[in-house]
Amino acid sequence: MALPRTATTFAPPVMEARRWLAEARLSDDMPLINVSQAAPVDPPPLAMRQEIARIALEEPQAHLYGPVLGLTDLRDEVAAQWLTAYGGTISSGQVAITSGCNEAFCAVIASLLAEGDEVLIPVPWYFNHKMALDMTGARAVPLATGCDLLPDVERAAALITDRTRAIALVSPNNPAGVEYPPALIGAFFDLCQARGIALILDETYRDFHSSDAAPHDLFTRAGWDETLIHLYSFSKAYRLTGHRVGAMIAGPVRLAEAEKYLDTVTICPAQIGQFAALWGMRNLSHWLAGERAEILDRGRAIREGFDPLAERGWRLRGAGAYFAYLDHPFDARSDVIARRLVSEAGVLMLPGTMFTPEGDPEGQRQMRVAFANLDAAGITTLIERLAGFGG
Repeated sequence: MALPRTATTFAPPVMEARRWLAEARLSDDMPLINVSQAAPVDPPPLAMRQEIARIALEEPQAHLYGPVLGLTDLRDEVAAQWLTAYGGTISSGQVAITSGCNEAFCAVIASLLAEGDEVLIPVPWYFNHKMALDMTGARAVPLATGCDLLPDVERAAALITDRTRAIALVSPNNPAGVEYPPALIGAFFDLCQARGIALILDETYRDFHSSDAAPHDLFTRAGWDETLIHLYSFSKAYRLTGHRVGAMIAGPVRLAEAEKYLDTVTICPAQIGQFAALWGMRNLSHWLAGERAEILDRGRAIREGFDPLAERGWRLRGAGAYFAYLDHPFDARSDVIARRLVSEAGVLMLPGTMFTPEGDPEGQRQMRVAFANLDAAGITTLIERLAGFGG
């Protein structure tokens, strides 16, 4: 008897890590440092919360069904701001609003894939992408990355088969923290366009990119919307994680197919979250610039303060946006080390085994640190605790 769809994939990693926390005995003099989840822990800024309260009280439409593909004004605003940021040609008819970026990805693969189709995803991968492909009956084809954690276009080309429907990239990357150079993103677009497959580009963390320049020029390419499917999340930019607001930018034909999925799953994105995202885009650019500067400072603190760990055999593989990706120096598997770190060092982080194929030796020595919620003092304490851990 065939397995039900959910039985074809693994348990949610963040929930698994929380179970470790529930089982651990933490010392009172060593408060937990939780670097397991890439989500803001603070609420939206006060001005946005006040606007959310006003919306709830004064906007009747915020409590009703809305368009399946999202509020017209929000789609218009995304198109306009993306046009300014990236150049090229983008219209609101190429924008859909979704219930978070994860739903956007699920809608994309539902509109792209049949049973047994394939999507190439660089390793280490974002585990929810792998889970979604498993539950669709598709095959996630691991695309190995180099020591710089960047995928190679020629290696990807060699993996494409007649069942390949897309290549999925995340930049800035979750979990590796690396930023894909514009030329590399462009080369993957060229490959996908030439081979007649989609390029799914998840830019959830684009607001925390280290460069002030456009991350790529894909929206300026002729016929971009026949190849590119761009994904985004408002959660990280405006701390709207609980409101679940994301976006997809693609061709109208693709959006029409995705609309079938979205209408079936959620009917429409949460209205209050959409109104809030629209207000944030129009009013919080200065605040968001400050958030970006703070996140970049924290990434810099990880890189500049890493020496005590390097002296003990740890290796920093990548650090950017919300994440640092490390090699640990111990003989044990990373999932074993991660569980021990909770009770012995008061640190909750995710092991590389959650981001790699089962049995992958690279994943067994890798760890992800979601550092965005740590200030400079917290980063210093994290490094001290890891350096003092004996493995």
